[in-house]
Amino acid sequence: MMKHFGLVAGLTVSLLLGACGRGGVNAERIVAAEKNGEWLSYGRTYSEQRFSPLDKINATTVGQLGLAWYGQFDTDRGQEATPIMVDGILYATTSWSKVHAYDAKTGRELWSYDPGVDRAKGFQACCDVVNRGVAAWGGNVYVGTLDGRLVALNAKNGHKVWSVQTTDNAKPYTITQAPRVVKGRVLIGNSGAEYGVRGYITAYDARTGAKVWRFYTTPNPTGAADGEASDSALKDHAAPTWPGEGWKLTGGGGTVWDATIYDPDLNLVYFGVGNGTPWSPAARSDGKSDNLFLSSIVAVNADTGAYVWHYQVTPNDSWDFDADQPLMLADLALNGASRRVVMQASKNGFFYVIDAKDGKFISAKPYAAVTWATGIDANGRPVEATGAHYETKAAMNSMPGPYGAHNWHPMAYSPREGLVYIPAMGVPFSYENAPNYKYQAGAWNTAVRGDLNGLAETDAAREATRLYLTGALVAWDPVKQEARWTVKNNYFWNGGVLATGGGLVFQGDAEGVLTAYAAHDGKALWKSPSAGQGIVAAPMTYEIDGEQYLAVLVGAGGSGPTSAAFFLPQTPKLDGRILVFKIGGKATAPAYVVPATESLDLKEITSSGDVGRGALLYANYCLVCHSPNASGQFLPNLRRSPMLINPQDWQGIVYDGKNASRGMAAFKPFLTPSQVEDVRAYVLSEAMKRP
Repeated sequence: MMKHFGLVAGLTVSLLLGACGRGGVNAERIVAAEKNGEWLSYGRTYSEQRFSPLDKINATTVGQLGLAWYGQFDTDRGQEATPIMVDGILYATTSWSKVHAYDAKTGRELWSYDPGVDRAKGFQACCDVVNRGVAAWGGNVYVGTLDGRLVALNAKNGHKVWSVQTTDNAKPYTITQAPRVVKGRVLIGNSGAEYGVRGYITAYDARTGAKVWRFYTTPNPTGAADGEASDSALKDHAAPTWPGEGWKLTGGGGTVWDATIYDPDLNLVYFGVGNGTPWSPAARSDGKSDNLFLSSIVAVNADTGAYVWHYQVTPNDSWDFDADQPLMLADLALNGASRRVVMQASKNGFFYVIDAKDGKFISAKPYAAVTWATGIDANGRPVEATGAHYETKAAMNSMPGPYGAHNWHPMAYSPREGLVYIPAMGVPFSYENAPNYKYQAGAWNTAVRGDLNGLAETDAAREATRLYLTGALVAWDPVKQEARWTVKNNYFWNGGVLATGGGLVFQGDAEGVLTAYAAHDGKALWKSPSAGQGIVAAPMTYEIDGEQYLAVLVGAGGSGPTSAAFFLPQTPKLDGRILVFKIGGKATAPAYVVPATESLDLKEITSSGDVGRGALLYANYCLVCHSPNASGQFLPNLRRSPMLINPQDWQGIVYDGKNASRGMAAFKPFLTPSQVEDVRAYVLSEAMKRP
């Protein structure tokens, strides 16, 4: 179990046990939350173990859980947020960066805030227009918006206190990350590596929004210093690892889009760094070097942002194996002594244990199927399998692929069981360099062929592929580096995880069912009724007036449903909800009204476009949102779109952007009208085969 941080000294018993009315969130209060019923930050505490000591919901009582209250959202896009609970108020974000505040006991909505994000910005969100939550400090809550703003809101009434643009709006940056607040500074990163940006994380003064420090994760393409906290680290460590010219067009990538934690004892902020732009290192930097700080865990001084150490999880990353998966701090008994460590179930399939003080590699083992590497050597560097770098051969099939063996979905750690609970998955991918790749500013840039990962032609073959994909909840012993137990899911893309003092582990799944498992052996002890659509967010728990509550957001989303909808439950997209349970809850949520789907008669419809060319264009520009073979259910199903009937209507939307206000940006900067018609010809052909 983690030792109590030094800040705990001097705290009174009332501070440790009380929950409300202390004049806002501060460092002492977050530390005290290690022992009380609040949930004050994204991962609950600085360690982000997502373990709550609350135990009134336990193996004996969990069967009595019922709905206490629910909240209805006004958007049908993905819901990834973990709510926080401060002073009896539950704060949650939804897609499009909206914020809702509820009375945590009754569910009465107190206020809501819509930052008014331009829906056309959705085109630049690689993996849905999601948001993972707010941060709290003082009397404010903070939200990062999809269009790159950091906004401070009054926690009581939702009024805007200040707003700062954290990104260059002329570039395709987005924010989906939940902010964190450390020592009165709000930390926020950004997303957009596939589109051609340069990643960084910034600290802003929580009271005023003034920038305090910034750390860039890749060198300045111009070769100049930035005048930021990262200058010396980039010069001494990163710059020599970036040969070639390709990255200078893109900025190199390396966005800090999720994982961020803090250790008050060491005064270190740890963050994960994303993949490079493009994915293929041959196009990025001649395929010759590690490209620091891509796919790395970096530790910096919390006050200044100055570099302290880094550990690169996937050197010379070719596979989109970024290191932005959740991080957590823990004290583990290793070789007879307690050691403070950083842990990560990385996207590349290995579980890492790293020394929190100096970044030294301790151990790593695969927690899921891995074919790209045979292991990790004594220095912490992957031992790559023969042919792993597809730049040197025609094609390479890998497990995992770009979805990762673990993605953004939060994992949890029970110090009582000594286990990390990982929402793992297995989704293979075929990599091959795209012929004649040329960087396009603002477009999806991977330099990898997208058409190799379409659906099989026959129903039987497609079903066989579906069964090959795996999802599982893995209870992982980080000391022994082995699984104690594993529960298989029916689908690969499922929810984040919560562990509790009641000896339970909670996870939602793609079918909309929230399950309570026994923490020690994985036995299912309770299952909720289906929520009506998938759950990808992580549950959280809190206590008010002696009652323990369990909350989770409902609404499938993210890169799984957008780009691989065929392999998930074929359900209509419906507005999201927050569901809150308690022992003896008697509330009911109204059943969803599922809209009827109209058939589309395309028998007499033709196209002047070329189906073959359209297939390649679709794979490069459309697949990531509308799934292989236009099979998507998550975003508008193109095979059933009335726009297919009339080529002028199709051009108006795809080329001219007439639906930009609904999130479908114009492709005029990237495609010609004839290419747009080629895409229509391809989608039309798929609609004829698979209505």
